[in-house]
Amino acid sequence: MSKDYLALIIDDEPDIIELLEITLSRMGVSCRCAKNLAEARKLLAAESFNLCLSDMRLPDGDGIDFVRHIQKTAPQVPVAMITAHGNMETAIETLKAGAFDFVSKPVDLKVLRNLVKSALKLAERPKPGSGQSILLGNSAVMEKTRQIISKLARSQAPVYISGPSGAGKELAARLIHEQGPRADQPFVPVNCGAIPPELMESEFFGHRKGSFTGATSDKEGLFQAASGGTLFLDEVADLPLNMQVKLLRAIQEMAVRPVGMQSEVAVDVRILSATHRPLAKMVEAADFRQDLYYRINVIELPMPWLHQRTEDIPILVEHLLRKISSNWGSPHPRISKSALEALQGYRFPGNVRELENILERAMTLCEGNTIQVTDLHLPESSPDFTDTVIIDNAAGLEQGLDPALNNQEREAIIKALEQTRYNKTAAAKLLGISFRALRYRIKKLGIE
Repeated sequence: MSKDYLALIIDDEPDIIELLEITLSRMGVSCRCAKNLAEARKLLAAESFNLCLSDMRLPDGDGIDFVRHIQKTAPQVPVAMITAHGNMETAIETLKAGAFDFVSKPVDLKVLRNLVKSALKLAERPKPGSGQSILLGNSAVMEKTRQIISKLARSQAPVYISGPSGAGKELAARLIHEQGPRADQPFVPVNCGAIPPELMESEFFGHRKGSFTGATSDKEGLFQAASGGTLFLDEVADLPLNMQVKLLRAIQEMAVRPVGMQSEVAVDVRILSATHRPLAKMVEAADFRQDLYYRINVIELPMPWLHQRTEDIPILVEHLLRKISSNWGSPHPRISKSALEALQGYRFPGNVRELENILERAMTLCEGNTIQVTDLHLPESSPDFTDTVIIDNAAGLEQGLDPALNNQEREAIIKALEQTRYNKTAAAKLLGISFRALRYRIKKLGIE
């Protein structure tokens, strides 16, 4: 490493201190060592550190207390905890307190080196907003969301992104990845509900040639593809129970066993997950494993409803109209003041995704280059939502749109799909809409 780095090591075992010092010095990292928390606090106040490695149990206190102390006094310093092997509850507690990551005893040097490299990259990570992904909005709730994302990007803790469909959960996951130390590594999103159950194990963990009928070559799984980076499990609530067990083991052990192999393969991924479904209630109903829930939900990031931030609608409308115009290769339309006011008065059960769908339809229907209220085709009334209830996407949109219009759309789409033998690209062309718009409407209307 070209830059000079300084690490603070806190441990009362001389052998551990020596091991850590030797390993870090070979990586070009200088060390200051403390045998207890009192010494560590003095060193922290006197020098500027790039990294801290601390044992959990110390003579004068708990390592978690030091994590909280460093969060208050030097939040820019990533802290990694050294925990007893197999003590996952303690490790998760440290992550919730603000630790960057953890390493178990006996210390695996390869894991330690990867952890140190990731922690030191934080000093050079992209500034919020400098990546390709942008979370638009100037409302207080969006400012708060961006602040939380920036903080989560500094950690390696698993994050569960909750919130309604269309609120930008995948975008939030991308931002966490892009602002963190894994930004130069893969971001691999996977829709858990889109994988056939019989192929799930192979998709997640990979397989070896000849391991089952049709396995004509070795295949890398999603965990291996994301190794070094981030694996985003979208719609994680759709995983069947038998796959939840296997996923839990892979996350806990950071190792996977490809189908047809006897041994496991180590992986290094950060897990982000999301769903619009009420996961806590699914746990209560025994539809989702409690142990997996607590493993992926170390920290929760709730995404707000669009109706909670109506002041952001003008900037979102402008952004989406430019995006749609660019995709279509058509002139950028204007939107009338009355149409904008109508959008701000609508409750948007489908959130930003529904807003994009409405604008896409309005651009198709409007005469001239200005979108009017009549082009929006908004329902006369929309459901009354509470801010905390998360509803099913298809059900929510069905309540918010005119049922007659929904039925007409459904019939037209099914007819087009049948005529094109379920070729969605050809069906979209036949209907005169974009492939993306068709895919959205298929999902919205619950067409299988």
